[in-house]
Order: sequence, then structure tokens, then C-alpha cells
Amino acid sequence: MRPAEPRDSARLLVVNANAASTLSDHRVSDLPSFLRAGDALVFNDTKVIPAQLEGIRHRDGAGGQQVSATLHMRIGPSRWKAFAKPGKRIKEGDRIAFGHSGESCMIGSLDATVEEKGEAGEVTLAFDLSGPVLDEAIAAVGHIPLPPYIAAKRPDDARDRVDYQTIYAREEGAVAAPTAGLHFTPGLFEALDRAGIERHFVTLHVGAGTFLPVKTDDTDDHKMHLESGYVSAETAARLNAVKQRGGRIVCVGTTSLRLIESAAEESGEIKPWAGATGIFITPGYRFKAVDMLMTNFHLPRSTLFMLVSAFAGFETMHAAYEHAISTGYRFYSYGDASLLFRKD
Repeated sequence: MRPAEPRDSARLLVVNANAASTLSDHRVSDLPSFLRAGDALVFNDTKVIPAQLEGIRHRDGAGGQQVSATLHMRIGPSRWKAFAKPGKRIKEGDRIAFGHSGESCMIGSLDATVEEKGEAGEVTLAFDLSGPVLDEAIAAVGHIPLPPYIAAKRPDDARDRVDYQTIYAREEGAVAAPTAGLHFTPGLFEALDRAGIERHFVTLHVGAGTFLPVKTDDTDDHKMHLESGYVSAETAARLNAVKQRGGRIVCVGTTSLRLIESAAEESGEIKPWAGATGIFITPGYRFKAVDMLMTNFHLPRSTLFMLVSAFAGFETMHAAYEHAISTGYRFYSYGDASLLFRKD
């Protein structure tokens, strides 16, 4: 699976439960025609790092076992939260040597200690390196962490380092791309500029937990993994000004929506914000600031499908997905997109 070429030629399903015609088929390049001068697009400028690591686990000087780890949240200069496989065989105190290609750390490996073990294969890794040196080592030995539904079909390659990155990616730290943003091109940005559509950027470092399905019958029992990010004071002020003059806030991707809703007061005012959010949006949630959402098509029983159902209406999204399947829309990270209007 590869993205559409050019990126903005991907299909766009417009979903508006408030209109007489709820569903209509278009291309991403048509996006400016659905927006008004004075509206503001909000993009997540996080940058994907090669956070998929392969290594050998050592214990008490004994021979090693092959393990893999997907970094998902940095918690210090030398420490990362990660999902490890096979998780059941990993214990606290284990040493893991990642990478054996001679490309990193001058001796061909990136070493870490399992500092803590959590649930569902989550571990805390304390690396021997720290700060920028650790970043360089991860970049040298790591792989792009393609979503499981792509990685199961083929390994990552050099092209994925470009394809699985938005053209505006700037702040390193994500282990999954904000995939709605993959559809944007310089030409589409120019068209949006001509239409008087503003562009603003926030940062939410997407974690691997975004791919985890909901396995509990009661959504209150589902644990959302934390993701770190921030909304600057300047961006918050500009978005509030958009709302005050009657413009709409249009989030590109569920990550930017989750961050804006985390930063918004009940009144709808967006505040400067920094920290880790585990906001879990399900049907019944009252949206405070976001008016429209551009997003790809998601897995069933996922937190992301719950979010879009909360935004546009469950029955509406069920009909939209039936239409998308029957008319051949491409799903998931390298697939097509939808533009959702918030249901009144």
C-alpha cells in the first residue's frame, strides 16, 4: 500500500449530517471549495521518528532472544515508554542491544535496560545514551513504525521515510504520522492561501497507542495512552480571534482535534497548553471549539472511530463507512480522506 500520487489526488468523502445531501464524493484538491475565507485549518506539525527497534535481549549473562520495541512516549533525556514483543518474556532488569549494523554508537548497538514493566507489553527503557546522541542513534538503527495493517504485508523502505511524513513536519517525536496531513501538497497550500484560509500549527507527538483497539465492553474501562504536546499562546490567541469573527476551526486529523479540545475551556476559549493528554472522545462528548474535521478512514472498534462518531453522529458515520466501502475508498494511513461537519 502506498499513498495517492500526487497526494492531494486522494478521494475526499464530505460528510455533513446537517445538509440535505449528507454524503458527496470529491478529491482532496477540492478542499478549498468547502471552506470560507476566514476559516482556519489546524495542523499537527509533529515529525515521525524511526521508532521501531529490533534487538537482542540478554539476562544474567545468558544468550539472547530476538525482541522488538516500538517507542511511543519520551519521558526523559534517556528514557522512553515502549511496546515490546514478546512482552511476556521480558522482565525488569533485562538488557537489550538494539541494532547490529555498525551504524550506531561506534560499536554497532544501542543498549538499554528494562527499567519497568507495565501492562499489555508496555515497558520503560533506560538507554545508555542520552539527549541528542540518543536521537542520532535511534535514527541510525530504527525503522519507520508503519501501522500494523501495512507492516504485516511488507517491510518499511526508504520511500516510507518520505511518504509517512507530512510536508510541514517539524517537531520530532511522533511514532505515528498524523495521517490526514499526508494529503497536503505545496499546490494545495497555495490554493488555500488564495481562498483566504488561515493555517495554524500545534504539536501532539502521536504514540503507538493510537493503533490499539478497544477490547473492553465498557468504554469507561479503556485506557488511553498519554501523548505529549503543546499549543502556543500565539496560536491560541489567533484561533480565538478566528472564532470571534465568525470563522470556523477545521482540524486536520484527530490528533490536532484532541489537542485543541484538551486546550479548550467549556466556554470554547482555547488556552495555551502544554503537557500530556489522554482525552478519550466518545459519543455524547460536547465539542468545545472544533467545527470541522478532516480525517482518514479508521479501524472498527477503535478509539478513532468512536471520536468521528461523536463528532458527526454514529448513524451518519456508519452510513459514510458503508458508502466508502461500496464505492472503493481506500482505508487507513495511506488511504483516502473524509471531511466531517460537526453534527448540530
